[in-house]
Amino acid sequence: MAVYTDLSDEELDRFVQGYDVGNVLSFKGIAEGVENSNYLLATEAGQFILTLYEKRVDPADLPFFLGLMEHLANAGITCPTPVHDRRGRALNRLAERPAAIVTFLTGVWVKRPRTEHCAAVGRALAGLHEAGQSFTLRRPNALTVDAWRPLYQTCGGRADEVQTGLAAEIESELAFLEDHWPRGLPSGVIHADLFPDNVFFLRQALSGLIDFYFACNDMLAYDIAICLNAWCFETDGAFNITKARALLASYSAERALSKAEIEALPTLARGAALRFLLTRLHDWLTVPAGALVVPKDPTEFARKLRFHRSAGDARAYGLDL
Repeated sequence: MAVYTDLSDEELDRFVQGYDVGNVLSFKGIAEGVENSNYLLATEAGQFILTLYEKRVDPADLPFFLGLMEHLANAGITCPTPVHDRRGRALNRLAERPAAIVTFLTGVWVKRPRTEHCAAVGRALAGLHEAGQSFTLRRPNALTVDAWRPLYQTCGGRADEVQTGLAAEIESELAFLEDHWPRGLPSGVIHADLFPDNVFFLRQALSGLIDFYFACNDMLAYDIAICLNAWCFETDGAFNITKARALLASYSAERALSKAEIEALPTLARGAALRFLLTRLHDWLTVPAGALVVPKDPTEFARKLRFHRSAGDARAYGLDL
């Protein structure tokens, strides 16, 4: 989440008048993330999140994102749900951008996840995957292996400005993954960005999942690999196999992994690390001047990628082969 577009009080009031939520009491920009402009909106009906979808988001994808949130909520997954206006529309326009209001979830995201948090995420991810099987809309993953080289090319060969030798490392990894990327694994709807700041907890209980704007159809095990990258490394860069074991065990208790998925896990984890390395690298080099957002360090995922390259098989993640 972030703020790229400023709103006047008059613009906001006119927009909110189209919804049955009462008058605006307050609104405040949320200066996190890199994708859209987000505001915490308080009205007489309660608190909501107002999102303005910026240029990186294809408006044609918005019915998938908003429809998925409604579908998952109806299936018992706690997540934001779109608020429909007085004419029944979940998607509108504000400040010349597509915009939507969604419900507000209570809870906080944990900055230092513990093993029990990782176990809860594994269960929640499996539940999301199961619930998504009956969602009928489809959206291909725009950030899978075929997109990584074009994305890297947008960085203009400047990777070594961030870290010496990074360009050669990325080129080598792209070549490997393009040749070895798994195919034909069980697929369905994935979140594709389930990092700690997209998972809320109340005390020790997981209270909700947010930010579905990378969700798509892809291999389910790839979503697990993203979570291994997001949840199972310590602040010093060390991989925590106990957290990984807890995440994978709780996921598998809800949805058993196939032999092929287990065998593919190290390669999928490498791909997930490279995907976030490349998007962070792009944002680091191209974040707009004046945006109320600090780009995230791409070298964090270079370090994670090196760990995954050293993993001989899924035992490196705590799985018993």
